[in-house]
Amino acid sequence: MASKYIALPKGVSEKNFDAAINDFRKILGEASVLTSAEQLAAYSKTMMPVPDAEHIPSAALLATTVEQIQKIVAICNQYKVPIWTISTGKNLGYGAAAPAERGQVVLDLKRMNRIIEVDKDLAYALVEPGVTYQQLYDHIKAHKLDLWLSMPAPSAIAGPVGNTLDRGVGYTPYGEHFMFACGMEVVLANGEVLRTGMGSMPNSNTWQVFKWGYGPYLDGIFTQSNYGIVTKFGFWLMPKPPAFKPFVIQYQREEDIVEIVETIRPLRISGVIPNAVVIAHALYEAPVKAKRSDYVSGAGSIPDEAVYRIMKDHKLGIWNVYAGLYGTQEQIDVNWKIVAQAFGQSGKAKILTEQEAADDPAFAYRAKLMSGEMTLTEFSLYNWRGGGGSMWFAPVSQARGSETLKQMALTKQILAKYGLDYSGEFIVGMRDMHHIVDVLYDKTDPEQTKAAYQCFDELLREFSAQGYGIYRVNTAFMDKVAETYGPVQRSVHKTLKKALDPNGILAPGKSGIR
Repeated sequence: MASKYIALPKGVSEKNFDAAINDFRKILGEASVLTSAEQLAAYSKTMMPVPDAEHIPSAALLATTVEQIQKIVAICNQYKVPIWTISTGKNLGYGAAAPAERGQVVLDLKRMNRIIEVDKDLAYALVEPGVTYQQLYDHIKAHKLDLWLSMPAPSAIAGPVGNTLDRGVGYTPYGEHFMFACGMEVVLANGEVLRTGMGSMPNSNTWQVFKWGYGPYLDGIFTQSNYGIVTKFGFWLMPKPPAFKPFVIQYQREEDIVEIVETIRPLRISGVIPNAVVIAHALYEAPVKAKRSDYVSGAGSIPDEAVYRIMKDHKLGIWNVYAGLYGTQEQIDVNWKIVAQAFGQSGKAKILTEQEAADDPAFAYRAKLMSGEMTLTEFSLYNWRGGGGSMWFAPVSQARGSETLKQMALTKQILAKYGLDYSGEFIVGMRDMHHIVDVLYDKTDPEQTKAAYQCFDELLREFSAQGYGIYRVNTAFMDKVAETYGPVQRSVHKTLKKALDPNGILAPGKSGIR
């Protein structure tokens, strides 16, 4: 006999799930408990090369208060119903809103969207998980606060809580988002409410200004994990600088990436360039201006000849280096001389300031991200090939030029094997470097979908074998990435999970933790 639900949670009978759904409705109301295929469509689509049916939810719950969440976890414990918590659900190439495993109930916190506090003097915000960057941006503008946000490329439709908990990054000097987090409120699996850091003190007035509190620092265990449900989140905002100078530096040869990174690293470590520097390949920038079909058709990865035509037609370098300077005009003038001298030594760099590049749409969206402005332009990547398939491959390395050519050669070799293009960029942090590759494919094509899965799997195996850790990944590959970090770390994660969530109701499978 077919179930009336589009899926059932693993190990939960329809009878028990019926009882759980009825209890959820008593708490939330009929309209806030979604069970039909039509209602769950938004939680059922992924960009990963696996059948969406593997990630289809059994229901979705729209909670609005901490008290409701406490009651929800009590019901989940009673009936052993697993819940997958999302805030905005805009993870896209890292997994979107769909749960990690078929039949999990999505706990959607988008209606918990209060901006609780924005302190203009101490430059911090305290928000609920459903608050979007656009909402907070509008609040800051409406109250004429001289504060800047740091946000990821999805900007407007994403939110600071979900992005930071997944250890996402942005493009201003405050771009290492978890570094600037300060204080969480967490509903634990047993229904207790924990406030981390100084928030555990009764009547604390330092919750959003001092990260550590007393004793072991707990905030980190609630990132990329399933140990609790974050219901309030504090983070620091960047004071608006008196002046801002974005720029792009173009190079024409792929091997120049070594020189680029070696030039950037001392400028980043010293703080001359205070934000993460993006080194975008021509094929990462091209979708802002063109489609793949404008230059090539048929199977196989795009040939170098077509890449050079794209560069010529759209005034791109093979590498396009984006960064900014912040501070008083006097500070910027001094630092600009240092930057211009450093990049000008070899004679290979073409340096463009805002005055020279402002009309370029690729430059415009990068400049917006570096100044805390809203833009969705990076989604043009999904128009490059079309077909709705995307997975972000994100290995981390030392910020050394020698690492770049090695990683790029290996990546391009594996992508070409499966007929896929290299759409990549390197992002240079303080001492680290992220290699971000969007594995784009046509999910409507079964053969290409199969190839994309095999490609990503091989990328993961080969990079891990060379000691490169992946810092974020889509839900289809979480177990495989967790395996690469070794048995001791997995054992510690399992121990924490068992202690904090003995019935395993919170997001089983998140980061490979069960």
